[in-house]
Amino acid sequence: MNLLDISLIFSILFCSLVGGFIFTYAIVVMPGLSNLNDKDFLRAFQVTDAIIQNKQPLFLFIWIGSIVAILTTVLVSLLIVGLKETWLIVLNGVAYLLGVQGITIAIHIPLNNHIQKLKIQEQIDKTLADERLKFETKWNFFNTIRTGIAISVSGLLLILLTIR
Repeated sequence: MNLLDISLIFSILFCSLVGGFIFTYAIVVMPGLSNLNDKDFLRAFQVTDAIIQNKQPLFLFIWIGSIVAILTTVLVSLLIVGLKETWLIVLNGVAYLLGVQGITIAIHIPLNNHIQKLKIQEQIDKTLADERLKFETKWNFFNTIRTGIAISVSGLLLILLTIR
């Protein structure tokens, strides 16, 4: 087992954990919250997201660890194997960084921050319904995309490890 194999294992582990986390939101958390009325939905999301926003250490370790692991795998593969033979690893790394982390930074974090600032108790029902609709539709759409990318990246990394 060489350095590239070890970095692939760490990338598979961390990217799979991130993929599992966002997959859980896609199939359990958001569908469960969708059964709540607007006020309760927004408040429940605030409470849940606040755990992440308050820098939950294990979550941060896994999330940032996935970025470090995939970057390390790309770098190690380029140094050990070279671009000609490792283009799938590079492409996979770019897909993860843009398709999972990029979507999170560009879409989910701003949406989550907007909901965190919302003073739910001070809003009328119509405003809450509008806020929820704008948030939930966009959040779920892009979460489905990043979930698919995260699972695909983890699967391809696993295949790349086994065929080496």
